[in-house]
Amino acid sequence: MLLSVAQRFGHSVIGLVTASGELVLMLQDIIRAMFRYPLRCRLLLQQLYLIGVRSQPVVITTGAFTGAVFAAQIQFQFGPLGMPSAGGPVNALAMCRELGPVLCALMIAGRVGSSLAAELATMKITEQLDALRSLAVYPTEYLLVPRFLAMAIAMPILTVITIVCGIGAGYYVAVGMLGVDGVYYWDNTLKYTMAKDVWIGTIKGFFFGMMIALICCHKGLHSGYGAEGVGRATTDAVVDSSLAVLVANFFFTFLLNLLFPN
Repeated sequence: MLLSVAQRFGHSVIGLVTASGELVLMLQDIIRAMFRYPLRCRLLLQQLYLIGVRSQPVVITTGAFTGAVFAAQIQFQFGPLGMPSAGGPVNALAMCRELGPVLCALMIAGRVGSSLAAELATMKITEQLDALRSLAVYPTEYLLVPRFLAMAIAMPILTVITIVCGIGAGYYVAVGMLGVDGVYYWDNTLKYTMAKDVWIGTIKGFFFGMMIALICCHKGLHSGYGAEGVGRATTDAVVDSSLAVLVANFFFTFLLNLLFPN
């Protein structure tokens, strides 16, 4: 039994290393295709609309209710201590540095990542990728580059929208519903929230977007055949990209704090 556990662990490690290498090679292929082939602006704009514009209701709702709940919990704890106006900067810093980029990335992984994986997996099993090659169209340049660039462009913007909605909803809950003095609340928020805090969240969103695009496109292109393969690729894409965001956020937090010290 011990040998069986060791074998399964070894297979898992080998699979993780293999997948990581494939992701690096895919990223290298995408970057090479960006400079080797002309950019298909129509496809990029289409993906920007699907990824960015149509995701706004999801990230607005996520940011608003996260900020509202977090602000309420802060006031419930800080109010009895006589520090009600201190909830503003706490909520703002949490939304800028952690909650905004992470929750936005998780929602985009579920909404957009699953769509990317399912679309590419369906194209694979219906041999549309082979059809593109027969027409002398490079699949990476036609399919992956627009999706990758759209995610890299849209994710920082969606992250900022999430942050703004979270801070705004937190202000409404604290001031409008819990009776905190609005002047002191907003003054403390502006006093202790720096531009670097917004930059940290934006940079995280940029890298999270690239990670989600790479993982989901990889799962779609390496899916099994049949309906079961498409379903499994879609599920694996959402789960793996979400886990990658959570793990990477831990390391980004320490790295960005070194780059943007207090």
